Amino acid sequence: MDLISVGRETLQIEADTLLKASKRIDQSFLDAIDIIEKTTGKLIITGVGKSGLVGAKMAATFASTGTSSFFLHPTEALHGDLGMIGQGDTLLAISYSGESEELVKILPHIKRFEIPLIGMTADTDSSLGRYADVALSIAIEKEACPLGAAPTSSTTLTMAMGDALAVAMMQKRGFKEEDFASFHPGGALGRRLFVKIKDLMHTEHLPIIDQYKSLKDAIVVMSEGKLGTVLIVDSDSKLTAILSDGDLRRALMRSDFDLDDVVLKYATLHPKSYSNTELLASEALEIIEENRIQLLIITDAAKKIIGVLHIHDLVDAGIKSK
Repeated sequence: MDLISVGRETLQIEADTLLKASKRIDQSFLDAIDIIEKTTGKLIITGVGKSGLVGAKMAATFASTGTSSFFLHPTEALHGDLGMIGQGDTLLAISYSGESEELVKILPHIKRFEIPLIGMTADTDSSLGRYADVALSIAIEKEACPLGAAPTSSTTLTMAMGDALAVAMMQKRGFKEEDFASFHPGGALGRRLFVKIKDLMHTEHLPIIDQYKSLKDAIVVMSEGKLGTVLIVDSDSKLTAILSDGDLRRALMRSDFDLDDVVLKYATLHPKSYSNTELLASEALEIIEENRIQLLIITDAAKKIIGVLHIHDLVDAGIKSK
């Protein structure tokens, strides 16, 4: 048996199913969008079996893209959870046959409460199709399953139809990158758009030394600071220079190298510093990368050091530049 061919055929069947369905998108799709847009409560999604699993994913997609949504199992609804559906809500029910017993049983109660109902079914003349205010077709020519038994193409199409509705709602509402990030603060996008310098910078036990201290003293401070850099200040505690491990290596190559020399002799004078702690960490990473440095020094308006941000802190926090 050529299993590679089986895999390719499966993908081809499902791809063809989606392509054909895309050409069937019509006014009913726009009507469903209109109902969802006018929903003042929550979009509640329900379904049994594989349709239920797809529905749960669909609810998660809607919720993360600006449409308040959750999944409700029809059986649980029959045993008290119908109370979770209220005025202002909309129900999106999924059943390929349109006749799933548990689902059909709750439909009269949904209509009695005058809850808008969007149905996803292959048979718009089924019980679900007749009860629905809008019926979206998820009919397919065949399942990818060779027995025609396991839901494959049908569940793929159902999930894709849910994605199509969610994406259309994003466009309708002008849902932006910042909005998406606000629902995903722990994700890469959320970190890039919301984490700031002040959230990650070191403010305590900074490796700071007076500019007239010896290089020997500076090396000790550098070792204790574990940042690979010493921050050098004047008598007013203002930043004047830095000594990096690179500066130290270059100093060792000098013929006049002396550990007892003042550290300022080998330091980099007038280093770059920033005072805006509200700067996004992703922007700070861009600054670090552009200047080919490892440490961003944060100072106040008087040039006194208030913190440092190391490139390793950004990497550990999962911050990525744009």
